[in-house]
Amino acid sequence: MNLLELKEFLDEKADIYNSPDFIFDDPVQIPHRFQLKQDIEITAFLAATIAWGNRKSIIKSAEKMLEIMGDSPYDFVINHTERDLDFIKDKNIHRTFNGEDFSYFIKQFQKIYIHHKSLEELFLLNQEEYNFQHSIERFRKDFLGLEKHRTHKHVSSPYKNSSSKRIMMFLRWMVRKDNRGVDFGIWKKIDQRFLSIPLDVHTGNISRKLELISRKQNDWKTVLELDEVVRKLDAEDPAKYDFALFGLGVSKELF
Repeated sequence: MNLLELKEFLDEKADIYNSPDFIFDDPVQIPHRFQLKQDIEITAFLAATIAWGNRKSIIKSAEKMLEIMGDSPYDFVINHTERDLDFIKDKNIHRTFNGEDFSYFIKQFQKIYIHHKSLEELFLLNQEEYNFQHSIERFRKDFLGLEKHRTHKHVSSPYKNSSSKRIMMFLRWMVRKDNRGVDFGIWKKIDQRFLSIPLDVHTGNISRKLELISRKQNDWKTVLELDEVVRKLDAEDPAKYDFALFGLGVSKELF
């Protein structure tokens, strides 16, 4: 396919999957249960953080965290006690993300929200930046702190050449604005044209099948390679093609 044919093909696939029907079987349903901006941010970040493995299992684990927080995430973050954190630490949450990790996130969220109204302020891009590589690192420093902790591994680093798939998915949810009902678009200070595709095994394999990328690894360098292509297809909304790649992976029509 030439570039125009590729665009038409992927636009069609993105349009099919970028609909409210997508929500019901996806972890994005978790933040969609809330209206308060901070509730959406907290639950979206938590759901994205544990987004590996079976989607039903991810949703079930996210619901476990909601139950622990009394279905009031922001209120719990701001007003939790040490006793609450001790209770959480013994819980099994999702695979290697355990109660200790969850309690650490709660403490760090509280520190952030004491000084900021929104997590968006920690992800703002500087004028010369055209992707989230550096802003993710700034966020990691602010959110995780300088003291080493086992939980740091759950917030991946593009500086270490990680694709940072789960953070990129969270950013897509928060930043994309298209009124289709899936992504929230509640962050107004960040332009969606700087978003990248959340790259994992599935989107990577589909991208290679379509010859969008040539690199074999699913790492940050490959994210940048994919950026070059999808931003040619739609410079204003490149991340919409995440829906197309996901849809092609689900339908298996290319295999």
